[in-house]
Amino acid sequence: MPVRRLTRGLRFQLTASYGLFFTLLLLAVGITFRNQAIGIINDQITEGLKQDWAAVKGYFKIEKTDEGYTSHWYYDPEDIDENAIVSRLRTLYLVTDENGKQMEISPSYEDQFGTDSLSYIRQVLKSPEPILRQVTGKDGRPYMIRSGYVYSEMLHGETHPRKFYVAIGRSIFNSRKLQQRITWLTWGVIPLGTIAGFLLGWYNAGRALTPVLEVARTAQRISGSNLSMRIPVRGAHDELDYLIATFNQMIARLESSFTQMRQFSIDVSHELRTPITIIRGQLEVALFTAQTTEQYRDAIVSSLQDIERLSQIVRALLLLSQAETGQVVLQKAPLDLAAVVKDITEQFEIPAEGAEVKLSLSGADEPLLMEADRVQIERMLSNLLSNAMKFTPAGGEVRVRLSRLEGEAELVVEDTGVGIPADHLPHIFDRFYRVSSPSASASPEKGLGLGLSFVAWIAKAHGGTVDVQSEPGKGTRFMIRLPMGTTDDPGTQRNVVATVG
Repeated sequence: MPVRRLTRGLRFQLTASYGLFFTLLLLAVGITFRNQAIGIINDQITEGLKQDWAAVKGYFKIEKTDEGYTSHWYYDPEDIDENAIVSRLRTLYLVTDENGKQMEISPSYEDQFGTDSLSYIRQVLKSPEPILRQVTGKDGRPYMIRSGYVYSEMLHGETHPRKFYVAIGRSIFNSRKLQQRITWLTWGVIPLGTIAGFLLGWYNAGRALTPVLEVARTAQRISGSNLSMRIPVRGAHDELDYLIATFNQMIARLESSFTQMRQFSIDVSHELRTPITIIRGQLEVALFTAQTTEQYRDAIVSSLQDIERLSQIVRALLLLSQAETGQVVLQKAPLDLAAVVKDITEQFEIPAEGAEVKLSLSGADEPLLMEADRVQIERMLSNLLSNAMKFTPAGGEVRVRLSRLEGEAELVVEDTGVGIPADHLPHIFDRFYRVSSPSASASPEKGLGLGLSFVAWIAKAHGGTVDVQSEPGKGTRFMIRLPMGTTDDPGTQRNVVATVG
C-alpha cells in the first residue's frame, strides 16, 4: 500500500515525467555528440591519408630502365620538412606492378599484413578512385590503408603509361581508442545524468508542492476555534500563490460566517435573557402575591408587553441574519428616490411637532431616478429619522438633504442632538450596540439596537456606502451614497445581495 500510494502521488508523477524528459534529452544530446565526435575523428583520418596520397604522387616516381621499371623517392634529404614527410610515408607502404610483383615494401607493412592479394590489386587498378579499407594488423591494432595506382614515367616512343599499385597506411589505434573513450564517456554520463535528473526532479517537485501540502495541513488544523489561521504567501506571484490567496479568502469568509453565527448566538442569548427573566419574574410574583383579578390582569398585560418586545427582537434578528447571509433578495425596480424621501419625511412631521423638533427637507424638488428596493430604502430612512428624533432634545432640529453627485445620489440626515462620543463611532453599526445618553429626549422605552445595523446592510446591499460624523453636544450627521446606475438583469440584483455580510 505505501508503494502504491507513493507511485500515485503527484510528486512521484512529476518526478517521473521530469526524469523521463531529462533522460530522453541526455540520450539525444549524448548520441549526437558521440556521432559528431567520431565523425570528426574519421574525417581527420581520411583527410590525413588523402594528404599523404597527394604527397606520394609528388615525391614518388616509377621509371623504366634497361633492366625494367624502378621506383625512386625524389626529395632533398637535407630538407628537414621533406625528409620528415617522406619518412612518414615510407613507414607503412607497398608498391607492386599490375601482376602483384613487389617493387617496394616497408618492413612494418610486411610484418603486419604481408603482401596484398593479386585479386585485390587488380580491383584497385581498375577503380577510378583510391580505395580506403580498415584492417587489423598482426599486432591486433587497427590500421587504415589507402590503395590506389600511379603511372610510370613515359619514355620516348611509348603511347600508354603503365599502372602500378601503391598502398599507404597509418595506425589508427589512438584514434579508435579516443572514439572508445568518447563512447564510454557518453554512456557513462547518461545514467549519471538520469539519476541526477530524477533526484533534481524529486527535489523540485517536493519544493513546488510544499505550499500545496501546507494548504492541506492547514486545512486539517482549521476548526471553529482557530479560523484565524492563514497561509503566508510566498511572493512568487504564480499559480501556487493564487491558490494560497484563494484558500485564505475562503478561510476569511468561513471565519466571517462563524463569527456571525457566534455573534448571533450571543446576541440572541443576551437580548432574550432579560425579557424572559422579566416575564418569569412578573408571572411568579403574580402567582404568589396576586389576590385580585385586577392584579392578575396587570401581571398578564405587563407580560404580554414584554412578550411583544421579545417577538420584535426575534423578528428583527431573523430578518437581519437573513439579510447578512444573502437570503433576502432585493426587489429592485425603477424608483424616484426624491419622492420616497419626501414621503417618509412627511410621515415624521407630526412626531417631530410632538417632540418640539424642527424637521426640514431640501433637494427633493426634482425627480432622482434609480434602481432600488423601495421597502428597504423606506426602512433605512425611517431608522435614521427615528434615531435622529430620539436623540434630539426639544428645540433642536433634524435636517434631511438629498443631492445628486456624479453617478451617485447622496442622502444626508443630520441633527443637532446629543451626538456620539468618538470611541463609540466604530461600533454604532454593530447589532444591539446602544450608546447611553441620559440627556436624550427619547421615550423611556429603549430601542433594540438593530436600526443602524439595518441601515448599514441596506446601503451595502444597494452597492452604496454609509458614513457618520458626530460630536458630543453638537449633533450627528449620517451620509449615505447610493449608485444611480440601472440594473436590468435580475441575476445581477441577486448577486449584489449575495455579497452582503
